[in-house]
Amino acid sequence: MFARVLIANRGEIACRIIDTCRRMGIETVAVHSDADAGSRHVRMADRAYPIGPAPVTQSYLNVERLLEAARASGAEAVHPGYGLLSEQARFARSVLGAGLTWIGPQPEVMEEMADKLAARRRMEAAGLPVVPASGPLASAGEAMEAAASLGYPVMLKAVAGGGGIGMERVGEPAALAPAFERARSRAQAYFGDGTVYLERLLERPRHVEIQVLGDHHGHVIHLGGRDCSLQRRHQKVIEEAPPPELAPDLARALEEAALRAVRELGYRNSGTLEFLVEGGRFAFLEMNTRLQVEHPVTEAITGVDLVEQQLRVAAGEPLALTQDQVAPRGHAVEARLYAEDPERFLPRPGTVTGLSWPRGEGVRVDHGLVEGYGVTPYYDPLLAKIVAWGKSRAEAIERLVGALQETRVDGLVTNREALLRVLTHTRFRAGAVDTALFESVGGRGER
Repeated sequence: MFARVLIANRGEIACRIIDTCRRMGIETVAVHSDADAGSRHVRMADRAYPIGPAPVTQSYLNVERLLEAARASGAEAVHPGYGLLSEQARFARSVLGAGLTWIGPQPEVMEEMADKLAARRRMEAAGLPVVPASGPLASAGEAMEAAASLGYPVMLKAVAGGGGIGMERVGEPAALAPAFERARSRAQAYFGDGTVYLERLLERPRHVEIQVLGDHHGHVIHLGGRDCSLQRRHQKVIEEAPPPELAPDLARALEEAALRAVRELGYRNSGTLEFLVEGGRFAFLEMNTRLQVEHPVTEAITGVDLVEQQLRVAAGEPLALTQDQVAPRGHAVEARLYAEDPERFLPRPGTVTGLSWPRGEGVRVDHGLVEGYGVTPYYDPLLAKIVAWGKSRAEAIERLVGALQETRVDGLVTNREALLRVLTHTRFRAGAVDTALFESVGGRGER
């Protein structure tokens, strides 16, 4: 096992990784921008290195500065967390090229899965169903032809996209040309690749994903599913495991499809296969070649520390679990607490003047906050993940509602009230979830 690991990330996920490393006796190295010098993850780590000014392009996305910190600290391995460079194959290759261990999957697999069209082709060849889509579109004219063939409404997507960035719903031909230009411009700005394509839009599907693990010895397992349908701006806000009201045969079909995919790829480390589910059918959406933000709900029902598994697999150890030993128990729900307007879901920077986190049976809080910390426009406004486990879904929801009511982050405007509106709504309580529910109930819509 590694003696020292550099965490190429910030905020709550850096703190989360440090927690597991501490338990395993592994020293941790934090990196930080100038804006994050007093952050919780910096205080928690055994060592910390500055890597540049606040903008991510000059700090957390600066590969050379990250590698300099790894060399200076004597780190043996790099954990990328999620977001930032976590799914960038070039970063993984740079880490390996520097003689360090990459705590993640093979760069070539990351590269293929990062290209949404290449991923679709690979999964279709493996026998997974996919949503009808176009190829890469070079012009608005090509987009018009593709949309006419697919049928409206359609969704514009960035080939290199992720996190909901570069996605735009188009309901009629007149709206397509300007939407095409906006999507292409956003994709170029965020991903350095302006290539976009069209998918036939499913209006109110469920978003279900399967957590997988693979090792260097050819063993792969799944740890069950998560429902991630509660979203705003195409980004997840409330997640739960197992997915509610999902027919057992459909759940098994999703799990088998995920295992078929990772065997096809020869996949190693932690990953997630995402699917759209409508009625009794499902279609492959994308693969995330990293640890997911919502991984705590899977940990809560399985008792498996996914960060520990990532570390052990990266160190060359075989998986300690067989599929038969994965035994989910109870139900878990996670709510993402953001510094944002609770009705319009727009970021609201500010300074933390006071903190109080909930405690109680089955409650977990992953956060990266300290009093005096300034939430700036430079980074994602995620403050914390509040997670609750219960013997039943109803108990988990009640615990989460209570935990959110106890949560206090003074000095900031948060989405707490929007989360509570959804968690206490009859549709959510009944398990009638889909990708339109959060925005219709949590914001200014349905009450």
